[in-house]
Amino acid sequence: MATVADVRPLAIGLERSYEVFVRGRRKFRIGSIVYVAFSADETIMGFAFPKTERDALVDGDPDTFLLPAASEMRFNWVGSRLVRLEPTEAREFVLDAWRMCVPQKLARAYDAEHPDGPG
Repeated sequence: MATVADVRPLAIGLERSYEVFVRGRRKFRIGSIVYVAFSADETIMGFAFPKTERDALVDGDPDTFLLPAASEMRFNWVGSRLVRLEPTEAREFVLDAWRMCVPQKLARAYDAEHPDGPG
């Protein structure tokens, strides 16, 4: 089971990433772009994810992943139940979400420094 404590050190350590609290919810941003957000009770982690792959992810494991609200379907976003994710898997989703929001040179620099991934 993954928790906020499993992903927070990674998220705050990523280039240009910072943590904010909005209406009691923890979010991680790059500039004004939110790339990871947690529900108020920290049981759901939403993260940036390609719209073109979202249905396949949710259909493949509907107990773990969920679609965003109908009003948010236009965004590159998906939700996950933290209780169903392993910590390593949750960190990989955070890193992939971050990669979607930063320039490619930052993502390549991170990959060069961390060839084994976020662990």
